[in-house]
Amino acid sequence: MRYRLSIHLTLLAGSLIVPALASAEQSCESLASMKIPHVTITLATTITPAPEYAAPNPKTPMWSADPIKVSVPFCRIAGYSTPAGDSHIGFEVWLPRADHWNGKYLGIGSPGFVGYIAYRALARNMQKGYATASTDSGHVDVDTPGEAPTSAWGGIPDKVIDWGHRGQHETTVIAKQIAKAYYGTTIKYAYWNSCHEGGNQALTELQRYPEDFDGIVAGDPAYYITRLQTVTEYVTLTLVGDGPDTPTYFPQGKYAVLHRAVLDACDALDGVRDNIIDDPTFCHFDPKTIQCPAYRDEPSCLTAAQVETVKKVYGGGRFADGTEIYPGYEPGSELRWDFLGRGPGPFRASTGFFANMVYPNQNWDYHTFELDRAARDAAARIGSMVDFSDPNLQPFRDRGGKVIMYAAWEESAIPPRGLVNYYQSVVDTMGGLEQTQNFAHLFMPAGLGMCPGFSDPDSFDSQKAIELWVEQGQAPDTIMGKNKVGDVVHRTRPVCAWPKVAIYQGNGDTNDAANFSCGMRQ
Repeated sequence: MRYRLSIHLTLLAGSLIVPALASAEQSCESLASMKIPHVTITLATTITPAPEYAAPNPKTPMWSADPIKVSVPFCRIAGYSTPAGDSHIGFEVWLPRADHWNGKYLGIGSPGFVGYIAYRALARNMQKGYATASTDSGHVDVDTPGEAPTSAWGGIPDKVIDWGHRGQHETTVIAKQIAKAYYGTTIKYAYWNSCHEGGNQALTELQRYPEDFDGIVAGDPAYYITRLQTVTEYVTLTLVGDGPDTPTYFPQGKYAVLHRAVLDACDALDGVRDNIIDDPTFCHFDPKTIQCPAYRDEPSCLTAAQVETVKKVYGGGRFADGTEIYPGYEPGSELRWDFLGRGPGPFRASTGFFANMVYPNQNWDYHTFELDRAARDAAARIGSMVDFSDPNLQPFRDRGGKVIMYAAWEESAIPPRGLVNYYQSVVDTMGGLEQTQNFAHLFMPAGLGMCPGFSDPDSFDSQKAIELWVEQGQAPDTIMGKNKVGDVVHRTRPVCAWPKVAIYQGNGDTNDAANFSCGMRQ
């Protein structure tokens, strides 16, 4: 039976936290002897930097040669969990010393299908005062090319389940128990804030394990895995096929041509010409308007086949009966299609998904891909392990949880309208927009790039917003978006809680948020 730990959150007065924690701190090394069902602790050691500690830096698909330096003392715990026969969920828990702890826990997401401990994120969160933990999601990837699942684990059900939902939940429960033993008190608030697959893990936690977190930020989530990967394979296969000789192949040099045409058609619809389409749902650009003359292929226009390619990218994928599988990409995102259209062949992560998770050990070839069949096969074979699209969030709401969802309109890895559709299903299920916004807000930033705020939290501070909501009841009607060059802010714009958008008031600098207000665009 899987071990489940129920943690009661004690609400201590803020003024009492630091003295209580400072007096209750336990020996880090003593945690090595903790007994937790199906958990083995392999390391428990106090790190006292002198003056800096270089964290491990294993060569993974997200490897960086830059050393990860830590400058504050902490307790480092490592181990693994084996909740099922083929499970081996590695984890690390990093705990700041009690006099540096803010009383909170902040979980760490995993990129793509990659399995590794995110030491850089551990260092970042811990040095900010959070207890934090990272997991390899049940498998370890070293020297693998990119974010695709590999044959070493993709066909093993227990490991697919660990990646799909169990790894993060197990790690969260274990980390809370270890933190409680170390500090001698329960974590006051537990948060999750991550993007892409980490955003999908956020939605999964929200639906499947509503007791794990008090506040969740789900950024650009890779929502509805089987359908997302199906349409990603379809779109990228359309963009690149087998190379330039493929009729629908879209050459890199024409992305800018297409993007310029889109801006010319739609940039001013929001009342401001700023090379940003604030709300692509109002943009109805037809790529045929820049089609080349018959039988000609020129750098400044699109061939008829290329026009059809663009329509497919915008349109997304549908089942044979016309039902939508997953939305396509938005007008205004064209310059970022390079992420999907680099070739050779379709996107490596989606190809690996089908080769190693949907059709493992079958020598699957992407040339056999067929949209309707692929979507149905993926759902039938692994959907129950990796797809979580339940709009009924009552258990999370009823325990007082708050969630911020966001998706960047120019996102090129994950079509953003998928999250809009999910949020609308939540609204429909939870009794309407007003009732939903009591605990769940959606934001659709434009002009901030994919995963806004991920590398620079100040540019879109969703963590501050969720903490103010959970701890002080301040619902975030807006989150400030900041465009920077280096450390210099050159544009501010309010990002409004959907379905409202930022509307220019007609006077003043269009780069100044003070000249915008949130409202419904007509």
